[in-house]
Amino acid sequence: MSIRLPSADGGLRVHEPCTDPLRPLTFPPARSRRFYSAAHVVADPTATRAGTGTGTGPVVDWEATLAFRHRLWAQGLGVAEAMDTAQRGMGLDWPAAAELIRRSAADALAAGGRIVCGAGTDQLPRGEHTLAVIIAAYEEQLAHVEACGAPAVLMASRALAGAARGPEDYLEVYGRLLRQSARPVVLHWLGPMFDPELAGYWGHHGLDEATEVFLKIIAEYPDKVDGVKVSLLEADREVDLRRRLPATVRCYTGDDYHYPELIAGDGQHASDALLGIFDPIAPLAARAAAALDRGDSAGFRALLDPTVGLSRHLFAPPTRYYKTGVVLLAWLAGYQDHFAMVGGLESARSLLHLATAYAQADLLGLFPDPARAEDRMRSLLALHGVAS
Repeated sequence: MSIRLPSADGGLRVHEPCTDPLRPLTFPPARSRRFYSAAHVVADPTATRAGTGTGTGPVVDWEATLAFRHRLWAQGLGVAEAMDTAQRGMGLDWPAAAELIRRSAADALAAGGRIVCGAGTDQLPRGEHTLAVIIAAYEEQLAHVEACGAPAVLMASRALAGAARGPEDYLEVYGRLLRQSARPVVLHWLGPMFDPELAGYWGHHGLDEATEVFLKIIAEYPDKVDGVKVSLLEADREVDLRRRLPATVRCYTGDDYHYPELIAGDGQHASDALLGIFDPIAPLAARAAAALDRGDSAGFRALLDPTVGLSRHLFAPPTRYYKTGVVLLAWLAGYQDHFAMVGGLESARSLLHLATAYAQADLLGLFPDPARAEDRMRSLLALHGVAS
């Protein structure tokens, strides 16, 4: 069988589906690095939010969402919960995120899986806020994450980016939070390619100056920082930053363009990982982690390097819409029953983009049942009037 897919020239091209997909494997948690997959949420397209009767607000299919997390844990990957990949600030509001954190943290404890959870300020309405209000919002979410028994990721805040007058305001806010955190946290530096409202974070538009502020915060509270997650898509900057971190502070790469080389390291330093791309490529990420644990660095690169093309495609500008491709691939792989997202984000990418994602993922063997993936892709094409 073959399927005809849209091509960049406006025509159709023939794709021959994979005949040798990756078989499911289970692994213990990785030892040589910490591997976290930022995980997507599965929407319930037939439900309305309780008490509204209007269908407004995100509705999560909890059973399917948690089942996907158990699949990640079974493969030895940790889960980074309620992060950007879960549509924080792009469809998933704080009440839903809080419930997601509560449920996932409890399941992680029961399953023996690693988890970290995002704490931010997205319960605040749009508009101007004082630093005191922003700190209180962060404190509420940090307290919730810690009460659920999970380590926190202090996510970058749109409200803080809008309110801060300069680096001193970031030092004040993060200092307050770190002084009171019950356990070490991960600091998240999310670049404006992921969220344009975060431009100028740390009080500077220049990355050199911003890096100095970031490092100053870490230097003042090294015992309260487990690690930093850097999502700037600049490998050289991450390499320089991780060399300057205290020895006890990890660098979790969030670079979905250069992750194989950054995780492999340069012989002196290496990055751990907290990546959105690990959601769709989990079977290969898990195998690569196992290779690294065996000391097989060549095997690690042989497994992970071929996934970079798919990752760069999914995270192509506008990068913040990468979640659409992630959910598409979960549907095609059979991990959920539909291609619908909270907030209607399934419409954020073109049919050409989605068809290319399907073909690249299929060539990597990521669909356990290639025939089912092909049938589902045909149905999506037909919905758009394309005879495949």
